[in-house]
Amino acid sequence: MTARDWSGRDAAGTFRRPTADDDKYSRGVVGLRTGSERYPGAAVLGVEAAWRTGTGMVRYLGPSRAQDLVLQRRPETVTADGRVQAWVIGSGTDAAERDASETAALRGILSGDLPVVVDAGALDLVPGASAPMIVTPHARELTRLREALGLATEEARDLDVRERLAVETAEALGGVVLSKGAVTIVAAAGGSSRRVRSGTSWLATAGTGDVLGGVLGAIVAGAVAAGRAGVEDLAACAATAAWVHGRAGSVASLSRGSGGGPIVALDVAEALPGVIAALLGDSIA
Repeated sequence: MTARDWSGRDAAGTFRRPTADDDKYSRGVVGLRTGSERYPGAAVLGVEAAWRTGTGMVRYLGPSRAQDLVLQRRPETVTADGRVQAWVIGSGTDAAERDASETAALRGILSGDLPVVVDAGALDLVPGASAPMIVTPHARELTRLREALGLATEEARDLDVRERLAVETAEALGGVVLSKGAVTIVAAAGGSSRRVRSGTSWLATAGTGDVLGGVLGAIVAGAVAAGRAGVEDLAACAATAAWVHGRAGSVASLSRGSGGGPIVALDVAEALPGVIAALLGDSIA
């Protein structure tokens, strides 16, 4: 099994530059149900990243502490429930601390028709869900998800094994798996897979996964607004989000010195507009 390497040119084809005829709804509205009293920063990072990726509107629904911090950082965020075209759930949450009302709300999202990016503390709700899904596990989370799905667990010794495990899991879900790592693997039900290599090792720091979730939610919402919501469309969105996120990490790191330096998650989010501008304006290999 050989995955296709996802390039900047591929990523550019996933974005649509806004036109004079667009409004905030036609550009895509992403809803985030992320963050918690323990980890409110995850909500801030995901919301920031979604705005910086160019979405038309961000709706944030979450705990009051996280909501207050989101509005301090991004006052344009809407904190009332309403129309969205994609969801991001689970970032900065812990399933062990989730109450019954929140579980019911997440299950409602996962039984709907809209695409859902599922991260971290919501991955336990994936088995049996019917919504179009992109799951974003790291290695340990992927093992737990496979166990919950009744799939055999196996140590991911190399990229080929990681790819096979991701494809098997995507098939079991009927959706898309974005397997995080130094090389990100995106697999879709049906057997297609992509490898993304645009990042830097400095991205291995707290909060960058929350930024990735916001980037991905924004890209998916834009695709849905443009009428592209099939499994392969969602896989292209996932690979593009991983590419843009990785390139933003590299740009942020290189701004610290010619050899690259340490970064924090907000540095990655703040680098996103420049990366996307270059992506849409230039031919990037």
